[in-house]
Amino acid sequence: MPQSQKPLQSRKVHPITGTRDGVRIGARKRGKCRPASTQKDDIQEQMLQLKAERDKYKDIALRSVADLDNYRKRMAREKDEAIRFANASFLERLIPILDNFELGLQAAKASGGQSAVVDGMSMVSRQLQDFLTSCGIETVDATGQPFNPNIHEAIAQEEDPEIEEGHVIRQLRKAIV
Repeated sequence: MPQSQKPLQSRKVHPITGTRDGVRIGARKRGKCRPASTQKDDIQEQMLQLKAERDKYKDIALRSVADLDNYRKRMAREKDEAIRFANASFLERLIPILDNFELGLQAAKASGGQSAVVDGMSMVSRQLQDFLTSCGIETVDATGQPFNPNIHEAIAQEEDPEIEEGHVIRQLRKAIV
């Protein structure tokens, strides 16, 4: 059988020209090809669509990064607030204990004088005061100071010839600032 009469399946396609035995495969008939300007318009439209899609995904990525950053900051802030709240609760519970400790120290000084136990209690009291100061808590000694209803809480009113009217005579519990 001559080569021109080979069945179509056995004919080989030339890798560069894309022909089979010199005949172009898939050649379009006249009038079926689109004009070059229409193809350019289609390509430009596709490019615009791809750029818009790229910009959309870029915006999503930037927003996600910003959301993650905001989340991290919010979590750090909430953690700090939780620690501060826990510390405040702890310190609020510690202050009455310190007040009672100081009352015991004053009673020990009044009854027994100066012993090693009183000296030790005084040192512990100073350490507790230093600890509270390092935590940002300062106690206010109001004895002899003018009464301030914003800071002080009055329990009773007494007359004392040695202290002016409107001043604190004695303080039962320390004020905290």
